[in-house]
Amino acid sequence: MIVGLLQPSSGIVKVAGYDVQTQPLLSKASSGYVPDTPNLYAKLTGRELLGFVADLYDLDRKQVVHRIDELLRMFDLGEAADDTIDSYSHGMQQKASLAAALMHDPRVLVLDEPTVGLDPKSARLIKDILRQIADRGAAIMLSTHILEIAERMCDRIGIINKGQLVAVGTMEELRRLGQTGEASLEDIFLGLTGGAEVAEIAEILK
Repeated sequence: MIVGLLQPSSGIVKVAGYDVQTQPLLSKASSGYVPDTPNLYAKLTGRELLGFVADLYDLDRKQVVHRIDELLRMFDLGEAADDTIDSYSHGMQQKASLAAALMHDPRVLVLDEPTVGLDPKSARLIKDILRQIADRGAAIMLSTHILEIAERMCDRIGIINKGQLVAVGTMEELRRLGQTGEASLEDIFLGLTGGAEVAEIAEILK
């Protein structure tokens, strides 16, 4: 709903102050989206993909070449820049997808499982880049089942159980809510979603 792929059944969604339903072009121009499975144009090269995205957003042609080179270097895709995307590994496609989402320097970035299937080096690279982007003032919303990533990366965390947002806040706020002291996000999650007994069984089986 945030990126305009689904319509809300009620209420409104605003991105950078723009209503996604009534001002779709302005809201989409302010956001970037990276799905959990990269869905890229297989016969374009990495460089061509970024150029295509630049054209979609009508970016200044004088700045596009520099921006493309900057992103290719940032994501360690320079050597493969002129290879077609169907020759890329999953990790390379994931990085190309994120580079494309960042091409227009969005104020809001939405990511679904951004590190799934990545090798440790690529996963660390993406986490570091996302942290830098957030520190520069962009809003980043990511969904993940890897609770360690959420605990280490995110400023605020929302826990969803059966489609309902059951808790949201910083780690300290979630710990106070669950009255769990210095508990990990995994412990808090299991306590709030009824999974604590599963953890107890797993402990017994050890």
